[in-house]
Amino acid sequence: MNALKLLQNGLRARNPMLIPRPAISRLYSTEKTPTTSEKDPDMPISMENPFEKEKKICILCKFNIEPDYKNVRLLSQFQSPYTGRIYGRHITGLCKKRQEQVENAIQKSLNAGLMPSYHKQVQFVKDPQLFNAQRPLKPHKY
Repeated sequence: MNALKLLQNGLRARNPMLIPRPAISRLYSTEKTPTTSEKDPDMPISMENPFEKEKKICILCKFNIEPDYKNVRLLSQFQSPYTGRIYGRHITGLCKKRQEQVENAIQKSLNAGLMPSYHKQVQFVKDPQLFNAQRPLKPHKY
């Protein structure tokens, strides 16, 4: 052990760039540690994630609208005006629950004879669009 210390001291004497090890007492001092009440500029602060995306809420959930088979004006927004096909979730932006409710309401309305099966009723053609069917929210294969 003494030989190792002599060797280390000799290396330090020959090479002034070697820095002696700090004393243990300086590393683990018993000084007063800052409490939470004191403001330390080096401590991390709690904040919201600035890169977090806002949660998308479907338009029916946002306004708390329950799709009903008698509300033909609302249901015609989710059906193609030319083919009568029901738009998918990737186009409408609805949540799974509301999309199923809309599909069931459209089928019920078609069976009751309240909605035409292929063409949108003329009085509803110029209604404001809830979404753009030409630019879907999520890409699709066709």
